Amino acid sequence: MLDRRHFLKQAATLGAAGVTAPLLSPVASAAPAQGERTLRVYNIHTGETVTSTFWAEGQYLDDGLQALDFLVRDHRTDMAMAMQKQLYQNMYQLQTLFDSHEPLYVISGYRAPASNSSLREHSAGVAEHSLHMQGRAIDIRIPGVSHRHLHRAALAMESGGVGYYPKSGFIHIDTGRVRHWTA
Repeated sequence: MLDRRHFLKQAATLGAAGVTAPLLSPVASAAPAQGERTLRVYNIHTGETVTSTFWAEGQYLDDGLQALDFLVRDHRTDMAMAMQKQLYQNMYQLQTLFDSHEPLYVISGYRAPASNSSLREHSAGVAEHSLHMQGRAIDIRIPGVSHRHLHRAALAMESGGVGYYPKSGFIHIDTGRVRHWTA
């Protein structure tokens, strides 16, 4: 397992040389060929926690994915959606990199269109066509891990969009095109 400082140093060095994130990451960005992948996740709005194995013996596990999908549901409407599997792979990669004994904290997972609209009325930072509504985005933090380090690690994965919200204390990751921003 790579430690955080080694990973970030390696990412900065190799990134400057044009090497892409899959070579840097302890877990390939595509679905792993073998092994078991388990996420520990806590929803800050519902107070629910789940430890869910979503990949084992070379395939995704429906029960594990459904448990995660339910946990990251829209807490305002209680609606859930099947999230993109790559999003869970990216979350697993970050959890593994930081070797946290704490669950990943979910600030926002799936968002129903009505919830997204309501949030847009109160915040300029909510996209009209948010990937949260498509099951392709999640906002997270890891207790005990600086948001800056988590942000850098997510950027190094080069696996979609990464938003950095230091004042709010979380990062956004999605499976859209590779891009980044700070709010």
